[in-house]
Amino acid sequence: MQIHLPQADGSTRVHALQARPIGPADRPARFNRSVYAAAHVVIDPLASADPWDASPTLDWDATLAFREHLYGLGFRVAEAMDTAQRGMGVDWPVARELIRRSVRHARSVGGELACGVGTDQLAPGPQVGLAQVEAAYREQLDVVQAEGGQVILMASRALAQAARGADDYHALYGRILQDCAQPVVLHWLGPMFDPALAGYWGSADLATALDTVARLIADHAAKVEGIKVSLLEARWELELRRRLPPGVKMYTGDDFNYAELIAGDGAGHSHGLLGIFDPIAPVAAAALAELAAGRTQEFRRLLDPTVALSREIFRAPTRHYKAGVVFLAWLNGHQKHFSMAAGLQSARGVVHYARVFALADACGALSNPDLATARMRQFLSVHCGMDG
Repeated sequence: MQIHLPQADGSTRVHALQARPIGPADRPARFNRSVYAAAHVVIDPLASADPWDASPTLDWDATLAFREHLYGLGFRVAEAMDTAQRGMGVDWPVARELIRRSVRHARSVGGELACGVGTDQLAPGPQVGLAQVEAAYREQLDVVQAEGGQVILMASRALAQAARGADDYHALYGRILQDCAQPVVLHWLGPMFDPALAGYWGSADLATALDTVARLIADHAAKVEGIKVSLLEARWELELRRRLPPGVKMYTGDDFNYAELIAGDGAGHSHGLLGIFDPIAPVAAAALAELAAGRTQEFRRLLDPTVALSREIFRAPTRHYKAGVVFLAWLNGHQKHFSMAAGLQSARGVVHYARVFALADACGALSNPDLATARMRQFLSVHCGMDG
């Protein structure tokens, strides 16, 4: 099976598909890591009439069916996170409904999930103070806890602007943590994912910021189940992992280096909370089953080839990675269309999508190669006039 794919220089090349999907032979064994897939949302493109200017309408059946797909592969779901376009097309009212429906759905099917708690109902600005930021966090916290859901305490754009230094972060987070019903996962998202989060934890110097978050966790270890770090540079995660109190987990959010970080070394390992585990879920499930069986080399053999795909999906500007995630969901038949909240399918160009297709094929992430190829041809015909 072959397809012509466009190249950056304007030429085309013939891609001969490997067409060897990878996935667990049966329901995967229980993983020996705590692993969350941060899940995307599926919109209803007919009901989302003005995607740039209005909240999207979600296709609830398709959105929840995808979460059930992840549960069936052995993953937990990280709900209403940046992968679900929080703050980039999905606003708080939509996210609130997503949280409520997803927690109830997880309970009905035996899935495990944790939900993002942030402050995105509050527009950052010079008029916004710390008290307003805390109130916004508490409003969202109450929604998740009322449903009995676990909390992922997300980074806040409003806090990044309102805080005057590390002490403001330490004090505000400390008060929130004390009122959490169960231990939470903290969330450190670097500015490559969201430029509005530059200088988070009170400093643009990552070593200084790391000191602040390490002190916060040490002071509230009983309330912190773990921390997700998304800085796309493994050394910072390794340094913080070394400093975590016993029992507090490091969740890698490093979509460039996750294979080696999850595999670990003599000094320890990371768990996972990753957007890339949405599009590569079957491959990752097969790999994680091998890791749980003690076959680390086989884990790396399966998972390492997915890193090239992840690096393309999460390339700069990294915040647009959601486009590649949803594109693969469409290619793999998890939704009937390639439309996104806020029309963000337009955030990447045709050549990027061609690379995503080829790299997904190379690492076994096209679960139905015939369907994926047919849809890729449709996409190229519509978006750049290519047929063949």
